[in-house]
Amino acid sequence: MTTVDPNPVRASRHATVLNIQRMSTEDGPGIRTTVFFKGCTLTCDWCHNPESIDARPETVWHSERCIGCHTCDDICVHRGLGRGEAGIEIDRTTCQRCGACADECPALALEQLGTRWALDDLVREVDKDRPYFARSGGGVTASGGEPAVQAGFVAAFLGACRETGLHTVLDTCGVASADALLAMARQADLVLYDLKLVDDDAHRRHTGGGSGGVLDNLRALAADPGTGELWIRTPLIPGVTATGDNVGAIARLLRDELGGRVARWELCAFNNLCQHKYERLGRSWAYGGEPLMTRSELDRLGDVAREAGLEIDVVQVTGMARRES
Repeated sequence: MTTVDPNPVRASRHATVLNIQRMSTEDGPGIRTTVFFKGCTLTCDWCHNPESIDARPETVWHSERCIGCHTCDDICVHRGLGRGEAGIEIDRTTCQRCGACADECPALALEQLGTRWALDDLVREVDKDRPYFARSGGGVTASGGEPAVQAGFVAAFLGACRETGLHTVLDTCGVASADALLAMARQADLVLYDLKLVDDDAHRRHTGGGSGGVLDNLRALAADPGTGELWIRTPLIPGVTATGDNVGAIARLLRDELGGRVARWELCAFNNLCQHKYERLGRSWAYGGEPLMTRSELDRLGDVAREAGLEIDVVQVTGMARRES
């Protein structure tokens, strides 16, 4: 887990970016360019972007790209690289995260995750996709990790994009100071807000942090006149968030406390496509053997959400499902 900048609203001209994903259709309306910032304030058991949790750069090895040239053998002076039966092994206790091995790898089999960007350069980079935004009603999304880890930069980045006429979206887990959250949200035309679990103990057990701050920040965000449209997103994790009790509790909270402020609530189906990310980082994943949910299971949870009295068109069940057995 990465801590939030203690002075979150100060201007910042540089940030560490994990990835810039173009042509995204899942991070807000239209075709979008999503900037994934490195560092997160939670450590969710099911995280689908484990490489985004640590705010520092990390090196990974792609076995399918490796041509066995041995160029990397003598590069690491810290002896962070070795060879095993499967190929390259990275000793993360000695790796200094310098990226020298990735710089020298001719096949790009070694990759440094995390690149330092200057504010003006990043704005120019995402602006290259303006024609796609204009035709699709899309724009730029700041995601992570958790953007609040680098809140000063993200607020400035979204503000700069907005000034050029780009539609801006903030994707947040809500674990941040209220000042950090609102500084970013006030520069966003739309906020995608993750709401995983209402129960504080369950939230703490599965994500590394309690739900109290998440709920308080959601209320503050919804009440702030300077913020734009609000979408809620709930990942449907089998046995954890994908229960009638949890979905019902979230539905009642949205109905009773946010009174029409939520334009869309996405119930996002679990997917199991990120196992390779954990393997490259030398980690295990608790959900590696978990199958997709069935369409009937997803539909039942959608019905629970609607039965709480929310408008039918507000609740959207998204994602892949497996065939019924």
